[in-house]
Amino acid sequence: MNLYDLTIHEAADLLRKKKVSSVELTKAVLCRIKKVDEEIFAFLTKTPQLALAQAEEVDKKIAAAQNISPLAGIPVAIKDNIVTYGIKTTCASRILENYIPPFDATVVERLKNAGAVIVGKTNLDEFGHGSSTEHSAFGPTHNPWDKTKVPGGSSGGSAAAIASGECLFALGTDTGGSIRQPAGFCAVSGLRPTYGRVSRYGLIAMTSSMDVIGPMTKDVEDASLVLQVLAGKDELDSTTVEGPVPSYSHFLKEDIKGLKVGVPKEFFIEGMDWQVERSIKEAIEKLASLGASVKEITLPHTVYGVACYYIITPSEISSNLSRFDGIKYGLSKEAGNLFKVYTKTRGESFGQEVKRRIMLGTYTLSAGYYEAYYLKAQKVRTVIKNEVLRALEEVDVIIAPTSPNLPFKLGSQIDAPLKMYLEDIFMDTASLAGLPAISIPCGFIKGLPVGLQIMGKPFDEGTVLKVANNYQQATEWHKQRPKL
Repeated sequence: MNLYDLTIHEAADLLRKKKVSSVELTKAVLCRIKKVDEEIFAFLTKTPQLALAQAEEVDKKIAAAQNISPLAGIPVAIKDNIVTYGIKTTCASRILENYIPPFDATVVERLKNAGAVIVGKTNLDEFGHGSSTEHSAFGPTHNPWDKTKVPGGSSGGSAAAIASGECLFALGTDTGGSIRQPAGFCAVSGLRPTYGRVSRYGLIAMTSSMDVIGPMTKDVEDASLVLQVLAGKDELDSTTVEGPVPSYSHFLKEDIKGLKVGVPKEFFIEGMDWQVERSIKEAIEKLASLGASVKEITLPHTVYGVACYYIITPSEISSNLSRFDGIKYGLSKEAGNLFKVYTKTRGESFGQEVKRRIMLGTYTLSAGYYEAYYLKAQKVRTVIKNEVLRALEEVDVIIAPTSPNLPFKLGSQIDAPLKMYLEDIFMDTASLAGLPAISIPCGFIKGLPVGLQIMGKPFDEGTVLKVANNYQQATEWHKQRPKL
């Protein structure tokens, strides 16, 4: 096996046994990036010198027989809306094209402290606004399984980088499914933690009430290792929770006999790709064969999830993006007066999807419409959240497709925003309720991946990981690699 195809736990074992060095592992990944990224375009910024310097430091610690983290010496890619000290952080937007942050996000600091090796920053839909990574100001990322297809979004660069062997794991962000959908489209494992489990300090905000940072990995065991490092209270983020972080690896040792799996009938809808539906139902049968008890449940208000999400999200986007005005930081366009500086900078620097969401959000927050749209959407969000939490009193996890469709062709939906928004239809529920959820591969149709989504109770990532790991131990889908 090529070094760049290793999982974190496989590579960590080789590093501990001194069968491979971190420098060798990092060089293999950097060579892979050089070989394939021109056609995949997973990265916006590459950091080979930093990566090799970090790898050398890890090798010195190993040579000195120091205790090291399971992530020490492991190449990682960071989504480019998470700030990195001294490394450009662009959000795939012209307005931040040359922005170099003076500090690290908490998650980046924790990865550095664990000894992870940063190989670069990955592409995304501009400011996270999209489901295909086509809305990047610098060009789209291509799906490694079929380069004519999208990798999903907005964390498509991170997912594509893992699938193509350009890193061993990556960080993504998930608001309405931006970790899970690209994980499903690229056949990797993508975990959205509970809102408040992982610090958002240093994440350039999209929808502050839903944004989370999470791991994207080659398998579930790796996801548990990364979450162990990322999770926990952060004094710089008041939304993180107090209390100890459980040992996620402990959950992976347990079976799922007697565990209750809920299958919402509303998540198998007319218009869904029948082959995707078949793959999901086969995955549910596999979980049943492993000892899980399967029960059909109903979540009737989740049909309003997409509409609810696309009122709340643009509203918060409108507020969060007001800081990019051409004055405080980022790009500034010269103009005759202050108002023209604002309008010229924002008008010429933001992409079409960003402008669309700002205008929608400004409208829903304006006088006369706030109560009719935004306030009502927040009430519906509460109804959906309570409905899902009641269901999770009867079952341990909820199973659903990650996406109703297979990866679609590049350019096929770029001018159809409503169709693009519906790609989030099965993922908005966990986002609105702030729940943990993971997408893992559960099949291939004509060479294209299908994703299985597993949702759990608040702060019960352990059970979500346990179910996902049991499935992966009984199947081989996650071990397949694209031929590039």
